[in-house]
Amino acid sequence: MPVYKLIDLPVFPAVEDAEPDGLLAIGGDLSVPRLIEAYSHGIFPWYSDDTPILWWSPDPRFVLFPDKLHVSKRMERVLKKGAFDIRFDTAFRDVITGCSNAPREGQDGTWIVPDMIEAYTALHEAGYAHSAEAWLDGELVGGLYGVSLGACFFGESMFARVSDASKAAFITLARKLGNAGFPMIDSQLHTNHLESLGAEHIPRTRYLEILNANLGAQGLPGNWGKIFEQLEKVKNSPPT
Repeated sequence: MPVYKLIDLPVFPAVEDAEPDGLLAIGGDLSVPRLIEAYSHGIFPWYSDDTPILWWSPDPRFVLFPDKLHVSKRMERVLKKGAFDIRFDTAFRDVITGCSNAPREGQDGTWIVPDMIEAYTALHEAGYAHSAEAWLDGELVGGLYGVSLGACFFGESMFARVSDASKAAFITLARKLGNAGFPMIDSQLHTNHLESLGAEHIPRTRYLEILNANLGAQGLPGNWGKIFEQLEKVKNSPPT
Protein backbone atom coordinates (compact mmCIF):
# COMPACT_ATOMS: atom_id res chain seq x y z
CA MET A 1 0.00 0.00 0.00
CA PRO A 2 1.29 3.53 -0.74
CA VAL A 3 1.60 6.13 2.02
CA TYR A 4 -0.31 9.18 0.82
CA LYS A 5 1.10 12.70 0.90
CA LEU A 6 -1.61 15.15 1.93
CA ILE A 7 -2.55 18.23 -0.07
CA ASP A 8 -3.57 21.60 1.32
CA LEU A 9 -7.26 20.67 1.57
CA PRO A 10 -8.29 18.88 4.81
CA VAL A 11 -9.09 15.55 3.13
CA PHE A 12 -7.77 12.04 3.71
CA PRO A 13 -7.57 8.79 1.75
CA ALA A 14 -9.75 5.86 2.77
CA VAL A 15 -8.52 4.20 5.95
CA GLU A 16 -8.60 0.83 4.18
CA ASP A 17 -5.52 2.06 2.29
CA ALA A 18 -3.42 2.25 5.47
CA GLU A 19 -0.23 0.25 5.81
CA PRO A 20 -0.39 -2.92 7.97
CA ASP A 21 0.99 -0.92 10.93
CA GLY A 22 -1.75 1.69 10.48
CA LEU A 23 0.23 4.45 8.76
CA LEU A 24 -2.04 6.14 6.23
CA ALA A 25 -0.68 9.53 5.21
CA ILE A 26 2.10 12.05 5.66
CA GLY A 27 2.23 15.83 5.75
CA GLY A 28 -0.55 18.37 5.89
CA ASP A 29 -1.10 20.48 8.99
CA LEU A 30 -2.73 20.38 12.42
CA SER A 31 -5.44 22.95 11.76
CA VAL A 32 -8.77 22.58 13.54
CA PRO A 33 -10.64 21.64 10.31
CA ARG A 34 -8.08 18.96 9.42
CA LEU A 35 -8.08 17.47 12.91
CA ILE A 36 -11.89 17.32 12.95
CA GLU A 37 -11.86 15.68 9.52
CA ALA A 38 -9.26 13.16 10.68
CA TYR A 39 -11.04 12.10 13.87
CA SER A 40 -14.40 11.87 12.12
CA HIS A 41 -12.85 9.18 9.90
CA GLY A 42 -10.95 7.28 12.60
CA ILE A 43 -7.58 8.89 11.83
CA PHE A 44 -5.18 10.58 14.25
CA PRO A 45 -1.73 12.24 14.10
CA TRP A 46 1.25 10.65 15.83
CA TYR A 47 4.81 11.69 15.12
CA SER A 48 7.96 13.11 16.69
CA ASP A 49 10.17 16.18 16.34
CA ASP A 50 12.40 14.55 13.73
CA THR A 51 9.61 13.42 11.37
CA PRO A 52 6.89 15.14 9.34
CA ILE A 53 3.27 14.83 10.52
CA LEU A 54 2.20 11.19 10.28
CA TRP A 55 -1.45 10.10 10.21
CA TRP A 56 -2.61 6.69 11.44
CA SER A 57 -5.64 4.40 11.42
CA PRO A 58 -4.61 1.09 13.02
CA ASP A 59 -6.43 -2.20 12.66
CA PRO A 60 -7.40 -3.56 15.14
CA ARG A 61 -8.35 -0.58 17.29
CA PHE A 62 -8.00 -0.44 21.08
CA VAL A 63 -11.18 0.86 22.73
CA LEU A 64 -13.03 0.85 26.02
CA PHE A 65 -16.78 0.38 26.23
CA PRO A 66 -17.99 2.31 29.31
CA ASP A 67 -20.40 -0.49 30.23
CA LYS A 68 -17.41 -2.87 30.42
CA LEU A 69 -15.27 -0.59 32.58
CA HIS A 70 -13.39 -2.64 35.17
CA VAL A 71 -12.64 -0.92 38.46
CA SER A 72 -10.73 -2.81 41.14
CA LYS A 73 -11.98 -2.85 44.71
CA ARG A 74 -8.93 -0.85 45.73
CA MET A 75 -9.68 1.89 43.16
CA GLU A 76 -13.33 1.93 44.23
CA ARG A 77 -12.12 2.70 47.76
CA VAL A 78 -9.85 5.48 46.42
CA LEU A 79 -12.77 7.02 44.54
CA LYS A 80 -15.24 6.60 47.40
CA LYS A 81 -12.82 8.23 49.81
CA GLY A 82 -12.57 11.23 47.49
CA ALA A 83 -8.80 11.18 47.52
CA PHE A 84 -8.75 13.44 44.45
CA ASP A 85 -10.81 16.42 43.38
CA ILE A 86 -11.76 15.51 39.79
CA ARG A 87 -12.39 18.49 37.55
CA PHE A 88 -13.01 18.95 33.83
CA ASP A 89 -11.83 21.58 31.37
CA THR A 90 -10.24 23.85 33.96
CA ALA A 91 -6.57 23.39 33.00
CA PHE A 92 -6.38 21.92 29.50
CA ARG A 93 -2.98 23.35 28.53
CA ASP A 94 -1.50 22.22 31.85
CA VAL A 95 -2.83 18.70 31.26
CA ILE A 96 -1.47 18.33 27.74
CA THR A 97 1.84 19.80 28.86
CA GLY A 98 1.92 17.33 31.75
CA CYS A 99 1.30 14.51 29.28
CA SER A 100 4.12 15.74 27.05
CA ASN A 101 6.57 15.71 29.96
CA ALA A 102 5.57 12.31 31.33
CA PRO A 103 8.16 9.55 30.83
CA ARG A 104 7.01 6.70 28.59
CA GLU A 105 8.27 3.15 28.82
CA GLY A 106 10.42 2.37 25.78
CA GLN A 107 10.38 5.98 24.52
CA ASP A 108 13.22 8.48 24.75
CA GLY A 109 11.14 11.54 23.86
CA THR A 110 7.54 12.52 23.36
CA TRP A 111 5.14 12.59 20.43
CA ILE A 112 3.32 15.53 22.03
CA VAL A 113 5.61 18.08 20.39
CA PRO A 114 5.06 21.86 20.79
CA ASP A 115 3.01 22.07 17.57
CA MET A 116 0.70 19.37 18.94
CA ILE A 117 0.22 21.27 22.19
CA GLU A 118 -0.75 24.42 20.29
CA ALA A 119 -3.01 22.52 17.87
CA TYR A 120 -4.97 20.68 20.56
CA THR A 121 -5.23 23.78 22.71
CA ALA A 122 -6.83 25.49 19.69
CA LEU A 123 -9.11 22.46 19.34
CA HIS A 124 -10.03 22.84 23.03
CA GLU A 125 -10.77 26.53 22.58
CA ALA A 126 -13.00 25.60 19.64
CA GLY A 127 -14.93 23.22 21.94
CA TYR A 128 -13.73 19.88 20.57
CA ALA A 129 -10.95 18.87 22.98
CA HIS A 130 -11.40 18.29 26.71
CA SER A 131 -9.43 17.50 29.84
CA ALA A 132 -10.19 15.42 32.91
CA GLU A 133 -8.04 16.46 35.85
CA ALA A 134 -7.08 15.04 39.25
CA TRP A 135 -6.28 17.69 41.85
CA LEU A 136 -4.78 17.13 45.30
CA ASP A 137 -4.52 19.94 47.85
CA GLY A 138 -5.05 22.49 45.09
CA GLU A 139 -2.35 21.05 42.82
CA LEU A 140 -2.83 19.31 39.48
CA VAL A 141 -1.38 15.82 39.97
CA GLY A 142 -2.71 13.90 36.98
CA GLY A 143 -5.21 13.74 34.19
CA LEU A 144 -5.91 13.07 30.56
CA TYR A 145 -7.09 14.85 27.45
CA GLY A 146 -8.86 13.88 24.27
CA VAL A 147 -11.17 14.92 21.45
CA SER A 148 -14.96 14.68 21.37
CA LEU A 149 -17.18 14.67 18.26
CA GLY A 150 -20.85 13.83 18.63
CA ALA A 151 -21.14 11.03 21.20
CA CYS A 152 -17.58 9.86 20.53
CA PHE A 153 -14.52 10.45 22.69
CA PHE A 154 -10.99 9.87 21.43
CA GLY A 155 -8.53 9.61 24.31
CA GLU A 156 -5.09 10.96 23.52
CA SER A 157 -2.79 10.75 26.54
CA MET A 158 -2.68 10.78 30.33
CA PHE A 159 -0.15 11.51 33.06
CA ALA A 160 0.18 11.12 36.81
CA ARG A 161 2.48 12.74 39.34
CA VAL A 162 0.78 10.88 42.20
CA SER A 163 -0.19 7.21 42.22
CA ASP A 164 -3.76 6.54 41.01
CA ALA A 165 -4.32 10.15 39.86
CA SER A 166 -4.77 9.44 36.15
CA LYS A 167 -6.81 6.31 36.87
CA ALA A 168 -9.18 8.27 39.10
CA ALA A 169 -9.64 10.92 36.40
CA PHE A 170 -10.17 8.35 33.65
CA ILE A 171 -12.63 6.21 35.61
CA THR A 172 -14.66 9.26 36.61
CA LEU A 173 -14.74 10.46 33.00
CA ALA A 174 -15.62 7.02 31.60
CA ARG A 175 -18.58 6.73 33.97
CA LYS A 176 -19.84 10.20 33.12
CA LEU A 177 -19.53 9.57 29.38
CA GLY A 178 -21.30 6.24 29.75
CA ASN A 179 -24.16 7.93 31.60
CA ALA A 180 -24.31 10.55 28.84
CA GLY A 181 -24.77 7.89 26.17
CA PHE A 182 -21.24 7.66 24.79
CA PRO A 183 -20.92 4.02 23.66
CA MET A 184 -17.15 3.88 23.23
CA ILE A 185 -13.91 5.55 24.29
CA ASP A 186 -11.24 5.30 21.63
CA SER A 187 -7.85 4.49 23.12
CA GLN A 188 -6.21 4.07 19.70
CA LEU A 189 -3.31 1.80 20.67
CA HIS A 190 -2.83 -0.83 23.37
CA THR A 191 -1.53 0.06 26.83
CA ASN A 192 -1.40 -2.21 29.87
CA HIS A 193 -2.83 0.64 31.94
CA LEU A 194 -6.05 0.79 29.92
CA GLU A 195 -6.26 -2.97 29.46
CA SER A 196 -6.43 -3.26 33.25
CA LEU A 197 -9.50 -0.99 33.12
CA GLY A 198 -11.26 -3.14 30.54
CA ALA A 199 -10.11 -1.77 27.18
CA GLU A 200 -9.98 -4.28 24.32
CA HIS A 201 -9.10 -4.67 20.65
CA ILE A 202 -11.86 -4.58 18.05
CA PRO A 203 -11.63 -4.74 14.23
CA ARG A 204 -11.37 -1.38 12.52
CA THR A 205 -14.56 -2.15 10.58
CA ARG A 206 -16.53 -2.47 13.82
CA TYR A 207 -14.85 0.62 15.23
CA LEU A 208 -15.90 2.64 12.18
CA GLU A 209 -19.47 1.35 12.41
CA ILE A 210 -19.74 2.60 16.01
CA LEU A 211 -18.02 5.86 15.11
CA ASN A 212 -20.28 6.60 12.14
CA ALA A 213 -23.41 5.73 14.11
CA ASN A 214 -22.59 8.26 16.83
CA LEU A 215 -20.89 11.20 15.12
CA GLY A 216 -24.26 12.83 14.46
CA ALA A 217 -25.39 12.64 18.08
CA GLN A 218 -25.76 15.84 20.08
CA GLY A 219 -22.92 14.87 22.38
CA LEU A 220 -21.70 17.28 25.04
CA PRO A 221 -20.74 20.57 23.36
CA GLY A 222 -19.25 23.17 25.67
CA ASN A 223 -17.31 23.18 28.92
CA TRP A 224 -17.49 19.70 30.42
CA GLY A 225 -17.03 20.92 33.98
CA LYS A 226 -20.19 23.01 33.75
CA ILE A 227 -22.09 20.37 31.74
CA PHE A 228 -21.32 17.51 34.16
CA GLU A 229 -22.21 19.73 37.11
CA GLN A 230 -25.58 20.53 35.52
CA LEU A 231 -26.24 16.89 34.66
CA GLU A 232 -25.48 15.94 38.28
CA LYS A 233 -27.95 18.54 39.54
CA VAL A 234 -30.67 17.22 37.24
CA LYS A 235 -29.93 13.65 38.31
CA ASN A 236 -30.20 14.52 42.01
CA SER A 237 -33.17 16.86 41.80
CA PRO A 238 -36.44 15.55 43.29
CA PRO A 239 -39.16 14.55 40.82
CA THR A 240 -41.86 17.13 40.22
